Amino acid sequence: MNPLSFLLVCFAGWMNRRQQAVIEYLQEEVRVLQEQLGKRPRFTDDQRRRLAVKGKSVGRKGLLQFASIVTPDTLLAWHRRLIAKKYDGTKNRGAGRPATSGDLKQLILKMARENRSWGYTRIQGALANLRHEVGRGTIAKILREAGIDPAPGRRKGMTWKEFLRTHWDVIAATDFFTAEVWTPAGLVRYHVLFVIRLATREVRIAGIVPEPEGQWMNQMARNLTDAGDGFLHGYRYLIQDRSSCSLSSSGRP
Repeated sequence: MNPLSFLLVCFAGWMNRRQQAVIEYLQEEVRVLQEQLGKRPRFTDDQRRRLAVKGKSVGRKGLLQFASIVTPDTLLAWHRRLIAKKYDGTKNRGAGRPATSGDLKQLILKMARENRSWGYTRIQGALANLRHEVGRGTIAKILREAGIDPAPGRRKGMTWKEFLRTHWDVIAATDFFTAEVWTPAGLVRYHVLFVIRLATREVRIAGIVPEPEGQWMNQMARNLTDAGDGFLHGYRYLIQDRSSCSLSSSGRP
């Protein structure tokens, strides 16, 4: 070996020892700082980026030897995340299909309830006529969440609301209320039978009696349905509240 090569080898060895000494000193300095902090340091995104870039150049084996703040796996995971973030296009994506508004949902439910024979396509067409573009799947989901069956199932029966709307002009309601009346015998409770036409809200007092019984009720029924001037002539349905507060103590209707 010529003298120049020998000198270069010695210089390279000296430089390597020098670099190793600097690295060991910096590692010890980091350990001392960590001991003084008493807790694991928190990194900003910029610090993570800088460490990840440098750590990738050193490689896993080098990091196992020199890294002292975080583990090699953490540094390399930061680097992979940095690369993935570069190609992440989620911020540029649109918001997707907008959610169906509450008013539009109520309109769909109203159409389905008031038109029991309408299927999803028929409802979709009716909405399109009102300038609402809604998919059949969306309509099906809204009805399913509201507990409304598809059109064939909806046609099987009639809801109470639909019955009232259909027969409103021929429905009347009746009930009792009580009034305390002073008589020669003292305070007496009278039962007052009244009837109301639902469509017009007209009310008629049918009769007043201390204790209603079957014969009296039959006569009230004949009076109300009289073909000449019966208040309920032409009416087909008579409804009554069946709660205990609307009945006499003996359970009479």
